[in-house]
Amino acid sequence: MQGHYNVLFLCTGNSARSIMAEAILNFKGRPNFTGYSAGSHPSGKVRPEALKQLETAHITISGLRSKAWDEFSLPGSPKLDFVFTVCDNAANEVCPVWPGQPMTAHWGIPDPAAVQGSEAEIERAFRETFFILDRRISLFLSLPLKTLDNLALKRELDNIGQTMTPVAHE
Repeated sequence: MQGHYNVLFLCTGNSARSIMAEAILNFKGRPNFTGYSAGSHPSGKVRPEALKQLETAHITISGLRSKAWDEFSLPGSPKLDFVFTVCDNAANEVCPVWPGQPMTAHWGIPDPAAVQGSEAEIERAFRETFFILDRRISLFLSLPLKTLDNLALKRELDNIGQTMTPVAHE
């Protein structure tokens, strides 16, 4: 594989999980990785709780926005090397055809935006989501991408998706 990689994180609403994954990858993976995020049915806004987790980790939130995944299937879009779904709904939807036939994997995480409860419970759900994404992205960044064949790489990406799989939020 090459030396610079474009990674798209998909979710339904593109308001929390995929946004945090985009920001974490852009923070930890530079200069070799560029992260993007999108949703099948974007909410149009980023959850403030997601932004708070990023800011707490000293990760820039500049330029983050909720957007449709169609943006990444248009002519002139970045050629994607990897596409990760971070929610079960997006994993089960029919995705656009991505230019370049990127490697795909499912890294499902329960939606912290769906958690109802006290402010502390909601904050805990977003913090757990952040830490799971941070761990999975760190594992992804540690893979020897240039030396793995496609089958081995796909196996590793799927294994990462099983790392720290949380219990569904109640």
